[in-house]
Amino acid sequence: MELRERESRRDDATAARQPNVCDISAFRGTHVLITGGLGFIGSNLARTLVAAGGHVRVFDSLLSTGGGSLFNLFGIDDLVEVTVSNLHDIDAVVNAVEGVQYVFNLAGQSSHWDSMTDPQSDLEANCSSQLSLLECIRHTSPLARIVFASTRQIYGVPCYLPVDENHPLRPVDMNGIHKHAGERYHELYARVYGLHCTILRLTNTIGPRMRIKDARQTFAGLWIRRSLESRPFEVWGGDQIRDFTFVDDVVDALLRAATSSIARGRIYNLGSEPHSLRSFAQFIQDATGCEYHVKAFPEDRKVIDIGDYYADYRRIREDLGWLPRVSAREAVGRTIAYYRECLEKYV
Repeated sequence: MELRERESRRDDATAARQPNVCDISAFRGTHVLITGGLGFIGSNLARTLVAAGGHVRVFDSLLSTGGGSLFNLFGIDDLVEVTVSNLHDIDAVVNAVEGVQYVFNLAGQSSHWDSMTDPQSDLEANCSSQLSLLECIRHTSPLARIVFASTRQIYGVPCYLPVDENHPLRPVDMNGIHKHAGERYHELYARVYGLHCTILRLTNTIGPRMRIKDARQTFAGLWIRRSLESRPFEVWGGDQIRDFTFVDDVVDALLRAATSSIARGRIYNLGSEPHSLRSFAQFIQDATGCEYHVKAFPEDRKVIDIGDYYADYRRIREDLGWLPRVSAREAVGRTIAYYRECLEKYV
C-alpha cells in the first residue's frame, strides 16, 4: 500500500476515535491570562475561554515578526481585556497576572531561521522574558496554574521514532536552545517556589488565525496562502515525516493540563498521525486545486533541519485522556475554509 493511502487510513482512524473534549465549565467565572494571546493559538484559546464564561486577559507584544493580530479577536474583542506590551514591562505584567487563577504562557518567538539570524532577540523573547513573567507570578499570584507552550524543536534530530518525553534534548538551533531554557525556568520555579507548572511540547500546529504571510510561524501557512492566491508553492525535500495538530486539539490539551492536578510538574508531548510533507502538500492541492513543486532542500537550511519527526504522545493520553480528534486532511480543509473568508486580513 502506498504511503499516502496508509496515512489516509490512519487519519480516518484518528478521527473515528473522537474522545471527549475537556469540560470547559471549570473556567466559568475564573480569571485567566494568556500571554501571546493575540497570536494563533492564544486567540483560539481565548475564544474557547470566553465561551466558557471565563474572564480573559490577553498580553501580547504585537511584534511585526510575530503572529499577533487584533483581528484574531474579532467578535469577542469587547469581552477580552487586552494589554499590548512585552514581558519586560514589569508594571504591565504585574497588572496582568494579579488575581488570575490560570496563566497560559504562549508568548515567545517561534521562527527557527530568525533565531539563527538574530539570536539576541530570540534570547530576549524566549528566555529573559520568561524570567520576568515567572518572577511576577511568584510575587503576585503564586497559586496560579501555569501551562507553558514549548516545542518539539528542543529534541533536535531524533535518535528514534516516535519521539517520547525521555528522548535526549539536542536542539539544532537557537530557538530550540532558548525554549529548552524556558522549560528549565518553569521547572526551577516549580521546585524552588512551589509554582504549579505544566509543560506541553507542541509539534506543527495548523488552523485558523495562524500566520500565513510568510513561513516564520509555520511553512504550512505559507503553502496555504500561496495556494489560495492560485500560486504554486514549493515543498523542500518532500519525504520528511511530520505530525500536524489542529489548533482546536491543542487548545483542548492546554485546558486539560490547566485543570488536572496530575499534570502538575509534568511534561507532555502533543502529536498526531505522521505524514510526509509531500502527502501533506497533496491535501492542500486536493482542497484548492493549486499545484506544488518539490525542490531540493536549500543547503543553508539543512544545518537546522531535524529530518523526520513525529511524537509519542502516550503520556498525555494516559494522564489526561487527550487524543488528537481532527485528522490532518480535515485540519487543512477547515483552515482553508477560514482563509477563503478573510485572506486579506492576514497577508
